[in-house]
Amino acid sequence: MENIKKIVCFCGSGLGSSFMMEMNCKKALKNLGITGVTVEHTTLADIHSGMADLLICGNDLLPQAQKCGKAVGLKNLVSMPEMTEKIKEAFGI
Repeated sequence: MENIKKIVCFCGSGLGSSFMMEMNCKKALKNLGITGVTVEHTTLADIHSGMADLLICGNDLLPQAQKCGKAVGLKNLVSMPEMTEKIKEAFGI
């Protein structure tokens, strides 16, 4: 299992979409029995290298995220099945 302790979800404005991703990420982690991970949300302008072990965003922002570290992109920002699948992949489970 990957050593991911901090996840940051972000979108262009850092308000609605990133907050929804944060809530879904927390729910997916709980459902998968993964503990000890901090999840936050922010805006594209505030992401930087080293701020998180994993960045989660929409596919449109994935190139910017990958410049700052390990990142995954979502096709549907509010899809629980997609979020769960991406979390499983990121943690290697």
